[in-house]
Amino acid sequence: MTETTPDTSSLFGTDNFFQRGNYAPVADELTEFDLPVEGAIPAELDGWYLRNGPNPRQPTGHWFTGDGMIHGVRIEDGRAAWYRNRWVRTESFEKAFPVYNADGSRNLHSSVANTHVVNHAGKTLALVESSLPYEITNDLKTVGAYDFGGKLVDSMTAHPKICPTTGELHFFGYGNIFAPHVTYHRADANGELTVNRPLEVPALTMMHDFAMTAGHVVFMDLPIVFDLEIAMASGSDMPYRWDDDYGARLGVLRRDDPFGEVRWFDIDPCYVFHVANAYDDGDRIVLQAVRYPELWRGTSGFEADGVLWSWTIDLKSGRVTERQLDDRAVEFPRIDDRLAGMRARHAVSVGDGSWVRYDLDTGAGVEHRMGTEESPGQPGEAVFVPSTAGAADESAGWYLGYVYDPERNGSDLVIIDASDFSGDPVARVKLPQRVPHGFHGNWIGG
Repeated sequence: MTETTPDTSSLFGTDNFFQRGNYAPVADELTEFDLPVEGAIPAELDGWYLRNGPNPRQPTGHWFTGDGMIHGVRIEDGRAAWYRNRWVRTESFEKAFPVYNADGSRNLHSSVANTHVVNHAGKTLALVESSLPYEITNDLKTVGAYDFGGKLVDSMTAHPKICPTTGELHFFGYGNIFAPHVTYHRADANGELTVNRPLEVPALTMMHDFAMTAGHVVFMDLPIVFDLEIAMASGSDMPYRWDDDYGARLGVLRRDDPFGEVRWFDIDPCYVFHVANAYDDGDRIVLQAVRYPELWRGTSGFEADGVLWSWTIDLKSGRVTERQLDDRAVEFPRIDDRLAGMRARHAVSVGDGSWVRYDLDTGAGVEHRMGTEESPGQPGEAVFVPSTAGAADESAGWYLGYVYDPERNGSDLVIIDASDFSGDPVARVKLPQRVPHGFHGNWIGG
C-alpha cells in the first residue's frame, strides 16, 4: 500500500553526496505485510525496530537538515509482520517557519525531527536537537510536539540517556543565542520533568551528545562554535565552525546534586558526535567515544575520520588522561542499553562495510563483514536486543540494523547472534524498498 506523498524525484542525481547513492531520499511512504525472510527470525523477538534519518523533500544544503523519516519493522511470532516508512509530520512539515523568532528566541515547534527515536514512560519520541520532541505511535503516525506537560521550554538533545537502575531520562537542550546556551534536564521513570538546570558555558557550541554514569553526568564543551553570519546567510547549512581559540573541556555534575557545582576539566581540542558509554571507577570517570581531531574548519563537510578513544577523569587530582583505543574509522557506537552508565565490555560501531564489536577494555575489535569483497554491504547503526530480561549478558541476544546492498539497490534488516558476532546472520528481512543511510534508532519491545 502506497500513500500519497511529496515528490522527491528532482533530488536524485544532485552534486551533494547526501543526495546520491544510498544517501538519496526515497519518494514513497510504503506499508508492506509479511515480509520475506532469509534464515529464521528468533522466536524471542517481539517488538518494533524503528530508525530515524533525513529524507529531504527538496534540495538542502547539509545532510543534517533533511526532513525526518522513520523506517520501521514489526517482528512477532518469528515473522516480519510489516514494514512501514513515514515522514515525521511536524508542525513545520507542511508550512515552513523559521527556527528563530524576530526577538532571537527559538520556535521550538519548527523541526525536522530526523535524528533519533526513543521510548520512555510509554512515549515514543522522534528527536532532533534543535526543537521539542515529536511523539509518534509505534506504527509511525505523528501525534504532535511533546513538551512534558508544558514543563519543557527548551530543545531536547537527540541523545538522551535512560538510567537502567532508576528509569530516569537524562537529557539537555542547547541552541539559545543568548545565555544560558545549555540547560540540563531530567525526567523521572513516569515521564515527569523534575530538573531544569542551566549550565554556564562561554558560547553557543554544537553539543550533540553527553555522557551519564551511575553517579554523574558529563557534558562536552568542544570547539565547534555557532557562527551568526552563516546562520543569517543560509537557512540550510550548519551554522557552526571549528574555533582554535575556544578550547575543549568536560563538565562533571553529580547526579545526587543536580543544582550543584559543575567541575570542568580541560582536554585536548577535538570533537565528539557520539559517546559509546561512561562509568564510575572509584574516584575516576571513564568515558568512551568516537573522537575527531578536528571538524568543520571553514566548511561543514566530513573530511576527517572519527576513531574510538577513552578519557579518564580523575576527580581527586583534577587530571584527565586520554588514549586512542583503535585506528579504524567508525561511528555510531552502541552498547547493551541495560549497562548504560555502568562498565560495559562491548560496543558495536559502524565501520567500512562492517559492524565492529569492540572490547572497550582493550580496544580490540571483531568485524562482521557485510556483502562480498567485490560488493561490500553498507550497514547503518546496530542495536542490541537481549534474549532475556534481567541481568545484562552482552553475548545473549542479537544485533539488528539496516544494511544496504548496492548490487540490488535494496536494503535488509539484518539480525546477527551476539554470541557468534562474525558468523553468518541468523536472518535477513528483505525490505520492499531501499532504506537511505540515516542516523539512530531503537528496539521497542512488544
